[in-house]
Amino acid sequence: MPEPVGVRQAQAQRTRGAVLAAAAAVFVGQGVQAPIRDIAERAGVGVGTIYRHFPTRADLVTAVYRHQIDTCSALAPQLLEESASPFAALTRWADAFVDFLVTKHGLGAALGSGDPGLENLHTLMLDTLVPACATLLDACVAADELAPGTTAYTLMRAMGNLCITGPDYDQADAKRMVALLLAGCRREV
Repeated sequence: MPEPVGVRQAQAQRTRGAVLAAAAAVFVGQGVQAPIRDIAERAGVGVGTIYRHFPTRADLVTAVYRHQIDTCSALAPQLLEESASPFAALTRWADAFVDFLVTKHGLGAALGSGDPGLENLHTLMLDTLVPACATLLDACVAADELAPGTTAYTLMRAMGNLCITGPDYDQADAKRMVALLLAGCRREV
């Protein structure tokens, strides 16, 4: 007897989620050109399953980053609600943003590849994350924790520049430098 449609859809969603998580993890270590078989192995699925959900590499890359962008964006209001102060929320959000940026290893080359499936990814990131960061900055200014004038785009660009990892500079280094940047922006209360 075939499984009910709801059960199949739930399983497909779990599989899709496992593939996205595996792809994000593999992209951190190997970049967006990592072999699909490595992603499949990490997700515990076959290569065909990945192609059934994501027919092209661009589809997979876009889905991974769209999911991460949406997650990071949704985190801003949640952190404002549950943090002791707007600056604490901004600091926690910046940590998540650093994690997101570090997973973009290899994305710059992919964005410049001319693949039409990837051309809107940078715009999506800006259109989604800049307003999330602006919400946090506005709350910090309203609480007199930051001086007015810092724009979300400028702060995010500075954080992005601090997140360019290499052989002698890793994710932990990037987090420390972003923490120093935020401390420098903080208004003495």
